[in-house]
Amino acid sequence: MTNPFDYALDFTGKHVVVIGGSSGIGNGIAQGFRARGADVTVTGTRPDEGDYLEAEDSNLTGLAYRQLNVADRDAVGALAPTLAAADVLVLSQGTVRYKREEFEREGWDAVMDVNINSVMDCARAFHTGLAEKGGSLIIVSSVAAFKSALGTPAYAASKAGAASLTKTLGEAWARDGIRVNGIAPGLVPTKLTSVTTDHPDRLEATLRAIPVRRVGTPEDMAGAALFLASPLASYVVGQTLVVDGGLTLS
Repeated sequence: MTNPFDYALDFTGKHVVVIGGSSGIGNGIAQGFRARGADVTVTGTRPDEGDYLEAEDSNLTGLAYRQLNVADRDAVGALAPTLAAADVLVLSQGTVRYKREEFEREGWDAVMDVNINSVMDCARAFHTGLAEKGGSLIIVSSVAAFKSALGTPAYAASKAGAASLTKTLGEAWARDGIRVNGIAPGLVPTKLTSVTTDHPDRLEATLRAIPVRRVGTPEDMAGAALFLASPLASYVVGQTLVVDGGLTLS
């Protein structure tokens, strides 16, 4: 007898959209779905994929690329109808402002627009298609959602908001046939975390606090996303899965 779980991570014939999938964690998640048969569309702020290949450590092989600035509150609504309905929507956009910029109104607003306002904008814009497909929505937040993030108050508050939104949409949209869950990554080397990962002393101090003694990878986050979008997680709703190597355990 065929075990349905043998095919649980096969996404052949599925359309996956990864907002912010042109680099970093989002790119790793996008490639994880592509490797398992999905048709994957990613977005980024640069005009075309060639810009990412030249300027960033991105792998856009096999991915369809669309330009999107999520800080433009109308842009997401304009993009969604031009794409095929998504079986899986991953919201991996994010930004941060260092040097205490987030304590000022301009920095606070800029981070909030990307990290929480655009998350709801995207969820709203893709809702109809996800409902048609009985799809899955995955919101990428951060372990900063659950602890202080000294120096970046908007980042911490927006990520806490994203984790809370995951719960609320999980309950509200389950009746529409959409499963909403989230991922809270720990330290993963990306352009946003280079303030730590590119400085040996800071990185060493952080590694001492991570029980598995290594940083995370985009592939680690892809594994969590594949699970949450699969039938293996069919009874998981409104949860944010912390993927941090044990960093937040103490």
